[in-house]
Amino acid sequence: MSDATGRNRLGDEQSPYLRQHADNPVNWQPWDEAALETAREEDKPIFLSVGYSACHWCHVMADESFEDEEVARVLNESFVPVKVDREERPDLDRIYQTICQLVSGGGGWPLSVWLTPEGKPFYVGTYFPKEERRDRGNVPGFLDLCRSFADAWETDREEIENRAQQWTDALKDQLEETPDEAGEAPGTEVLGEVAKAALRGADREYGGFGSGGPKFPQPGRIEALLRSYVHSDEEEPLDVAMEALDAMAGGGMYDHVGGGFHRYATDRQWTVPHFEKMLYDNAEIPRVYLAAHRLTGREDYADVARETFDFVARELRHPDGGFYSTLDAQSGGEEGTFYVWTPEQVREALDDETRADVFCDYYGVSSGGNFENGTTVLTVSTPIDEVAEEHGLTTDEAVDHLDSARETLFEARESRTRPPRDEKVLAGWNGLMISSLAQGSLVLGEEYAERAADALGFVREHLWDSDRERLSRRFKDGDVKGDGYLEDYAFLARGAFDLYQATGDVDHLAFAVDLSRTLVDLFYEESAGTLYFTPADGEALVTRPQELQDQSTPSSVGVAASLLLDLDSFAPDADFAAVAGSVLDTHADRIRGRPLEHVSLALASEKRARGGSEIVVAADALPESFRETLAARYVPGSVLSVRPPTEEELAPWLDTLGLSEAPPVWKGREMRDGDPTVYACEGRACSPPAHSVDEALSWFGGDGGLDVEPSDVDLDESGLDLDGE
Repeated sequence: MSDATGRNRLGDEQSPYLRQHADNPVNWQPWDEAALETAREEDKPIFLSVGYSACHWCHVMADESFEDEEVARVLNESFVPVKVDREERPDLDRIYQTICQLVSGGGGWPLSVWLTPEGKPFYVGTYFPKEERRDRGNVPGFLDLCRSFADAWETDREEIENRAQQWTDALKDQLEETPDEAGEAPGTEVLGEVAKAALRGADREYGGFGSGGPKFPQPGRIEALLRSYVHSDEEEPLDVAMEALDAMAGGGMYDHVGGGFHRYATDRQWTVPHFEKMLYDNAEIPRVYLAAHRLTGREDYADVARETFDFVARELRHPDGGFYSTLDAQSGGEEGTFYVWTPEQVREALDDETRADVFCDYYGVSSGGNFENGTTVLTVSTPIDEVAEEHGLTTDEAVDHLDSARETLFEARESRTRPPRDEKVLAGWNGLMISSLAQGSLVLGEEYAERAADALGFVREHLWDSDRERLSRRFKDGDVKGDGYLEDYAFLARGAFDLYQATGDVDHLAFAVDLSRTLVDLFYEESAGTLYFTPADGEALVTRPQELQDQSTPSSVGVAASLLLDLDSFAPDADFAAVAGSVLDTHADRIRGRPLEHVSLALASEKRARGGSEIVVAADALPESFRETLAARYVPGSVLSVRPPTEEELAPWLDTLGLSEAPPVWKGREMRDGDPTVYACEGRACSPPAHSVDEALSWFGGDGGLDVEPSDVDLDESGLDLDGE
C-alpha cells in the first residue's frame, strides 16, 4: 500500500465535509489521481462515500460506521476508501446518484457506492446502518456488505465486473448519449403541458406537490404555474401556485424567527422540516415569491423574500461579499435544536404573558409539541384575527405583539449553540443568489443589487481567471479548487445578466457574455447537439454527464439555453440562439414526454417559440418612476435592457462588448424628446417609443396579454399578511 493511501488524507483538504472525517480511523482519500492509481495498481475496489457537511444522515452513518474500528479495518484492508463532497464534485455525484436511482428507484445522501478500480459501479445505496436493521425494512448492514464484497472480489470477480459494465453502459445511455436525429422542440403549448402535469400532482388540501411527505419547495413548478396563468388566464394554475407558496411560508420549512428556508418538509402538512439551510434554496425560493408579489400585489410575499435575503446576508455572507454554502441541520449534535421552542422557553424570553400567549397560539407552541422531546417547530397554526379575538385584542395589537415577540426571541435564540456553517464559496450557487438579489432589487430596493454586485465582484476576483477565461468551482479560506462545471458558468452568467438588468451596468453584461462564450466553447458539442455538464478537457470519468432534469437546483442545460436566447441580441456574432435551438431540438422528445421533470428546458423551449420579449429603456439610468411601475408588474420571461440615451453615448458600451455597431436589441432605440424613453419589444416588433412604462407595456396586450397588473388578480383573504391588508 502506498504511503498516500496508508493514512487518512482528508486533513489536507479545505472542504468542511471532508475535514469532518479527517479523524476517522478509515484511511479516507480524496478523489484524486493518487487514490485512483493506487486502486488500479493494487487491484482493489473503491468504496466511494458522497455527502455534504449539512447532511444529517451523513453524520449518523459516520457515527455508526466510519468511526468504528472494526468497519475501518475492513475498509482499509480490502478497499480504497474515498470521500467526496458532492458540492465540490457535482459531476461524480450526478453520475453515481443516477445509477442509484436507476437500480433502486431512489437516491440521496450519504451516497454509498462500490466501484471497480476503473470507477465502474457494481453496488450502490444511500444510508446503511452498521448492522442489519429489520425494523427498517431489512436494510443490510454496512459491515456485512463490505465483507461480502471483499470476499466476492476474490471469488466471484467475473460476475462483479459484468454487472459493473452493464451499469456503466446504462449510465452512458442515460447521461451521455443523445438521439441520432434531433427532433423539433415544443412550441408555446409546452407551458400548458407543464402546468397540467403540475396540477395533476398538486396537493389541494395541504398545498405543494405530492400526496404525502416529504414535501419539497419546487420553485420551477411554481414559476411555470404563474406563467401559465398569465398566458392562459385560467385561475387554477394561480390557485395552486399560491397554495404552495402559502403552505411553505406558513409551515415549519420557513424560519419564522430568523427568516430563510430549511431544505424541505418531512411530512405532508409542511410541519417538521429537515433543518439544514442551503444557499441554493434561499436563492431560488424568493424568486417565485417576488414573482407572485408582482402578480398579486400581496405584501406578505414580498416580506418572505425580504426576510430570506436578510437571513442570507446575516448568516451566509463572506465579509468580502461572496456567499457561503450551507448551515447544518444539527446544533450541538442534535437536529433542529437551534430552531424549536417550548412554551416555557417562550415565556421566559418574553416576560409578557399576553405576548407569549399570542405568540404560542399563533405559531402552535404547546406543551406536547410537534417535534422531539416535546418541542415545537413554529408553524402558522391559528388565523391572526382569531388569536386577537381570543385575547381581547385588535388585529393590529396582535400583530404588534407578534412582531415584538419575534424580535425578542431572535435575540434569545442567538445564545444557543449555532448550527455549523460550511464556508465554501461556490461559483454556481453564488450565481443563483446574485440573480435572485438582482431581481429582488427591482421590487424591494436597490440595496439588494449592491449585495449582488459585491458577491459578483468576489467571485470574479477569486474564481475567474480573465487571462485564461476560465472559471473555478470553489473558494475556501484563500484556497481555490476545481474547474467550473456547466452550472457554474450558466448560473453565474445568469446572475451577471440579471444584475445588468437591475442596474444598467454594462460591465455586468459584458461579463455575462464572456462567460457564455466560454460556456459554449467548453461544454457544447455540436455533433451531439447538447451541452455537457463537464468541460471537454475535463477529467475522464466513466461517462460524461448532462444535467437535463431540474432537481434541487435548476437544470444547468435549461438555464444555459434560456440565457443564450436572451443574450443572442447582445452578441450577434456568437450564434447563441443557434446553440440554444440545437440543444432544445436535440432534447425535444424528453421535454415533450416529461415536461414536469424538465421545467427549465420546457420554459426555455416556450421562450424560443414565443420569440422572447424585451423592455428597452434609453436613459442615463432607470428612472425611479419606471422602477416603481416595473416593481408592480409581472412580465415573465422579459428582458429589461437599459442603454445610454444617444448613439454617441452608446459607443463606449459597444467598445466594452467588442462590437462594431449597435446590436439588434438597441439599434434605433434612442431617447426621444429629451426624456427617458421605453420600448416594449417581442420577436422583431416593438412598440412606438413611450415615456411611461404603462404605455409601452400596454402594447404587449395586443397579442394575448403578457402584462398582468395586481388588480387583475382575484384574491381571497387566506393569505399570511399579518397587516391584514
